[in-house]
Amino acid sequence: MNQAISGVGTAHPLLSNFIDGRFVDAGTRTFENRNPVNGDLVNLVREADASAVDAAVAAARRALKGPWGRTSEQERAVLLRKVADGIMRRFDEFLAAEVRDTGKPASLASHIDIPRGAANFNVFADQILTLSTETFRMATPDGAGALNYAIRVPRGVIAVVCPWNLPLLLMTWKVAPALACGNAVVVKPSEETPTTATLLGEVMNEAGIPQGVYNVVHGFGPGSTGEFLTRHPGVDGITFTGETATGTAIMKAAAEHVRPVSFELGGKNAAVVFADCNLDKAIEGTMRSVFANCGQVCLGTERVYVERPIFDAFVERLKAAAAKLKLGDPFDKATTMGPLISQEHRRKVLSFYDKAKAAGANVVIGGGAPKLDAPFAEGSFIEPTIWTGLPETSSVVRDEIFGPCCHIAPFDSEEEAVTRANDSRYGLATSIWTENLTRAHRVAAQIEVGITWVNSWFLRDLRTPFGGSKQSGIGREGGVHSMEFYTELRNVCIKL
Repeated sequence: MNQAISGVGTAHPLLSNFIDGRFVDAGTRTFENRNPVNGDLVNLVREADASAVDAAVAAARRALKGPWGRTSEQERAVLLRKVADGIMRRFDEFLAAEVRDTGKPASLASHIDIPRGAANFNVFADQILTLSTETFRMATPDGAGALNYAIRVPRGVIAVVCPWNLPLLLMTWKVAPALACGNAVVVKPSEETPTTATLLGEVMNEAGIPQGVYNVVHGFGPGSTGEFLTRHPGVDGITFTGETATGTAIMKAAAEHVRPVSFELGGKNAAVVFADCNLDKAIEGTMRSVFANCGQVCLGTERVYVERPIFDAFVERLKAAAAKLKLGDPFDKATTMGPLISQEHRRKVLSFYDKAKAAGANVVIGGGAPKLDAPFAEGSFIEPTIWTGLPETSSVVRDEIFGPCCHIAPFDSEEEAVTRANDSRYGLATSIWTENLTRAHRVAAQIEVGITWVNSWFLRDLRTPFGGSKQSGIGREGGVHSMEFYTELRNVCIKL
């Protein structure tokens, strides 16, 4: 039984499951977690079997019946702030772990992933202290009246199934509000990025979070940990961020015991660039939305619609900007784009690159795998890629690729731009670039997505609702909207 990770920064530590406040060697199999930058082994990970998942869920249920179940909102807020402080105290450890797991540039992770991972706990510590409910005075036949008021109670044990693209940030985005509301969680991080969720177990103990409130079980999806967890009858709610196909499978599992779900799923996001935009801002913002995190961002842009008068200039300027991206060592400050998460994912993205060429796309830049010197030759790097000339019916234009690529097409009218942006089974996010404020409001109201940015991208107030429409998700996260999922409302009627 391991009481600590014992060397997240050392060579090939064994990551154990974190159950009931301890690191335990539950499960008989291990799997490899490899660095996508060079293919090196980062750590061996203990796969949780069904009995380990049973133990984690049981620990969470015990926690709800113990002291954690009697904590006040004020007490939970204090503990959450201690967790945030603990992440920041161990900033360098979290940064190193996140970079080794994902390969993303340290400059990106140090400014977004780790600070936001900590900030999520502070945000929801504030939120729980200001959460309100409804009260109604009603008439009764005897004239005395009655008072109705609602109370919020924790939903119970929450299964948190996490993606690999922003491991700490998106995991804490779910864990923080769940704990703020008084729930206990069982986290299944992606098998690609298991380390920071495991390291957070140590921080939870240091902060004084009671045993069983935060649990981590490692493994895969079907026939493994993910399926054991989402089908478990002791789980009261499931939250998931990831691809739509996986969300569909989890939803089927949730139906067995009629559990609620909160999903943020796939996207094929569009940007709409009008001729009256500030072209410098539009190029800078589109560069980020297409190529940030090697295109592995659910909110990223893979379809770009540009008004015809500026189409050629936009394509040439985006090409020039993409040509300046530097691939390589994530700890080198000059590196601006890391690898894809794995060789398997690179094969998937390259298959779309091949489809684009086969369909007759004009490859503006990229379109393949780069030739890099050692030690990066074995990494999962891929070329930033821009296409033009494909029809809207092409799979490259319609299907989520999740890589550093986009297709750019011209449009001639506002109505055409809106129609083409909405012609998708997904509805997660969009960016509109225009200096015409009236047009911005008009177009934003017509785009069928959960979030629309105007003259920006990835700008988030964490109190606002976040989520997708169509096949991009169910429910909303952020601020009070997160609290709606992690609590149940009960009405109390008092006869006066």
